[in-house]
Amino acid sequence: MKIAVVTINQPSLNSASTLLNYLKDYKVDIYGKKDLTHSLDNLITYKKLDDILPTAWEEYNAIIYILAMGAVVRKIAPLLKDKSTDPAVIVINLDLTKIVPLLSGHLGGANRLSDILVSRLPNSINFISTATDQTNTLAFEMLAQKRDWVIANIKPLARISNRLINKQEVKVATYLNIFNSIPNKDNLKLIGFKDIDLNSVVIAPTTQSKDALWLAPYVYLGLGCNRDTPMEIIDKSFKLFLEKNNLSRFQIKAIASFNAKKDEIGLLEFSKKYNFPIEFYNKEDINSLENKFSKSASTKFFGLKGVAEPSAILVSEYKELIIPKEVYFKSVTIAGAV
Repeated sequence: MKIAVVTINQPSLNSASTLLNYLKDYKVDIYGKKDLTHSLDNLITYKKLDDILPTAWEEYNAIIYILAMGAVVRKIAPLLKDKSTDPAVIVINLDLTKIVPLLSGHLGGANRLSDILVSRLPNSINFISTATDQTNTLAFEMLAQKRDWVIANIKPLARISNRLINKQEVKVATYLNIFNSIPNKDNLKLIGFKDIDLNSVVIAPTTQSKDALWLAPYVYLGLGCNRDTPMEIIDKSFKLFLEKNNLSRFQIKAIASFNAKKDEIGLLEFSKKYNFPIEFYNKEDINSLENKFSKSASTKFFGLKGVAEPSAILVSEYKELIIPKEVYFKSVTIAGAV
């Protein structure tokens, strides 16, 4: 996290110099007015706050202000764009004991940074105003952030959060293993993807809904192929798979296959082309799965339950198959899991 600390006078610059000692594991730039006394190696000076704030807004992940909160509100108001892109904004008093995460508490990380500051600064307290934090309510944007899910449609977030805070039901269209992994399921109801409405959250790689809060987890692929299948055929199969299932290659987290494919040149070249991590699983790993898989030629030749489908499950995070295997050019099989 790249942090700017903005000061306005000698006392606030003195406080910033002290604060710097507690943020040595971060990249921190301190801004102050000219002609003030300091022992900093590199103070970025300015004449007017308005001269530096627009650039700081774009360049830093977090901005810590040691000045009056009212002044901060007035100065940042013209810079506000979107809660998914605005930097974290924190206001701290001169003696570094009162910490207020003012903006971008969740997605921008202001609440998290405030907690870190409180854990380091002596006798300090933070004032977090975010309702979900105060009521210990599930915050879907934080869940997505922690799990590296893409927040593909954030517009309904406030409506969904308010329903949960008010103890009203929120429908969740997702896969059983993902739903079961949610830590706080108070007032959540698992539904099918055909039952999505305005009060729904979709946790899936794709969705047809434009109104629901949509969080997109990564997809993991299992691949099987005939011996000596060229990389070009695997690549064409991959692109057809993406097109058919409305996926982007950037949604693919990793790929996997059977151990016997470790020296398959086409498969290795394909992995290298897209920089996909690739895992190979042995017979015992694959046959240990209790799932029922599609019929596979690998059963006859290797005594396996399958290749593409079980490999996808083994490499995935939530161990749930979401796209059964599909065959391309009679030589490549691809399956998807989350």
